[in-house]
Amino acid sequence: MPKVQAVEHTGGRGRRRRTTTSLAEINVVPLVDVMLVLLVIFMVTAPMMQRGVDVKLPTSRRASASTPAPVVITVPVSFRRDQKVLLDKEVISLGVLAERVRQAMLTQEKKQVGLRMDRTLTIQDQVDVMDRLREAGVENIGIPTDVAAP
Repeated sequence: MPKVQAVEHTGGRGRRRRTTTSLAEINVVPLVDVMLVLLVIFMVTAPMMQRGVDVKLPTSRRASASTPAPVVITVPVSFRRDQKVLLDKEVISLGVLAERVRQAMLTQEKKQVGLRMDRTLTIQDQVDVMDRLREAGVENIGIPTDVAAP
């Protein structure tokens, strides 16, 4: 804000007022504008800088394959009506379960399966599914459970 100072002149008609500005004030508006432009530039260019290093991996004839995902069989409540189970996310009938599990376990060293069953199903339903899994050559059947709150 300009300041008004009284200045006396010896010659002339009398006193005149003169305005002077103070240089101690910094105008921050251009500084903020420049900073916002720089921020936008960095926000646009930062995702482009996230590039990995290209590597050609060596090959081996004797290395074992990576571990495949475990086979999980889900037996829903509707099993009593339609005799259908879920192999991972695929709906299949109980009649073809043994063959499909055998195909899914060709690449696995450990012949184990997770069997998720609804708790309202009977023991006979569980035994029927386990018999089909044994026909497929499954050695270990794991039955996951929920943790009960104390």
